[in-house]
Amino acid sequence: MENLTGETPQVHRKLYGYQHNDIELLFSKIEFSQPGVKLLYQLPTGGGKTVIFSEIAKKYIQKNDKQVVVLTHRVELCRQTSAVLKRNGINALAYTSNVKKRPRVKPHCVVAMIETLKNRIRSKEFDTDAVGLVVIDEAHHNSFHKLLGRFKNAIVIGVTATPLSSDSTMPLNKSYSELIVGQDIQSLIGKGHLAKPRTFKYNVELHSLVTAPHGDYTVASSDVLYGSDAMLMMLMDAYKEHCTGKKTLIFNNGIFTSKRVHQLFAEAGYAIRHLDNKTPKDERIAVLKWFKETKGAILTSVSLLTTGFDEPSVQAVVLYRATNSLTLYHQMIGRGARRMSNKRTFSIVDLGNNTERFGEWDAPMDWKYIFENPENYSSKRAKSSDYESHSISTGLRAMFPKTRELSFDIESAYLLALERNEKTKIVLRDSIRQHAIMCIENAETITAALHLADELDAEIKWRVKQYCKCMENATRNYVSWLEEDYRSRLKKMIQKLMHRLNVD
Repeated sequence: MENLTGETPQVHRKLYGYQHNDIELLFSKIEFSQPGVKLLYQLPTGGGKTVIFSEIAKKYIQKNDKQVVVLTHRVELCRQTSAVLKRNGINALAYTSNVKKRPRVKPHCVVAMIETLKNRIRSKEFDTDAVGLVVIDEAHHNSFHKLLGRFKNAIVIGVTATPLSSDSTMPLNKSYSELIVGQDIQSLIGKGHLAKPRTFKYNVELHSLVTAPHGDYTVASSDVLYGSDAMLMMLMDAYKEHCTGKKTLIFNNGIFTSKRVHQLFAEAGYAIRHLDNKTPKDERIAVLKWFKETKGAILTSVSLLTTGFDEPSVQAVVLYRATNSLTLYHQMIGRGARRMSNKRTFSIVDLGNNTERFGEWDAPMDWKYIFENPENYSSKRAKSSDYESHSISTGLRAMFPKTRELSFDIESAYLLALERNEKTKIVLRDSIRQHAIMCIENAETITAALHLADELDAEIKWRVKQYCKCMENATRNYVSWLEEDYRSRLKKMIQKLMHRLNVD
């Protein structure tokens, strides 16, 4: 086979059967498509997307006298992809900030970040008319969309693990004409290509989280919740039970939280390091080297290791955050799914109700439906998590630092009472008792506990409202009476329980 670099190519691993089949399928579609056609290819994290599209690029270059462009959204991915292509015998050039001059020999393949390539095109250093194939890695990032119109003679292949746009206003089915679905996670596990997950779920109170305009939870509200002493203790307990001795990644939403996690584990004597997008490059490289070489190491991070990070020795993934992003959910867990000869399983510890929101990571997904009906999918998921949308303010959350669970599912408790043939009024009794315990465990005196009870007024109204919805026929006067009765019973229970504690 012709060597496209002019050098002896390094030996690369043999393709798996499913990879070979997908390459043949995708390439046949390329051969029978006209310039301007955009195809989307889905394959789970760890399935070898880079290997597949590098083979497609190689086949295309061998058959056509046209250039291939691979677009990525991070510089690390840019360099890694270029290295894979070179190992596969392709004359590839990574367009990074270090490449100042136009190469003397025109490369068969250019790998670039979108802004870098856009600047090259604007300065007329790059000829888009000579490009016949464009590959978009992590295609769910719609930042690539505005550049594609420049490649008038090219066929486009987008590659992603989750064919759901990161921007709900720009669904992928508007940019791509067809979705080609690769092997699913269960198949890859069954064939020995991915490790089997063991999931451990914790029910976490998320009502204090605030949803940002982009759809995910804000860093500020996440830091208040996950930086609290109660949540940190839950994290430590979960780690000790499921991850002790395992090489572990902990994913956070905010730098403040990640640094608190680092402090907690370091003071407890664990080998742990912290990384975020502000960590200097040299330090980042050193930390990742340490993590690779250290048995049982813990790495707590923010916004870094969801893409472009490949460390097969990871044995446990802790989701110490909640997310509304299906893509991020799959990317985080995928960091632990790499299979090794001495690693057939890995642990997932979910401290953000993410599994409840999206389903088990390895559960079958109807990607075709999601691709073709993104709005229906998003609305169904929003409806399923509607209970979480009730917001407890961050200020209120901060008043109860010793309480892990602030919420109480009135509807579920009501249905359970009916199922057991019990009187439904026990629902409010149990709700009042939970509120009383919250006040007591966060106060030194009865006076302080009663003051905390006054701060729960909005929550009391919410719970009574949910209870009356279950009853269906409650009058406005009855609702008002229930609220007053709730407050009165709550204060009596606080006094009774605290008196009992003081006597004991």
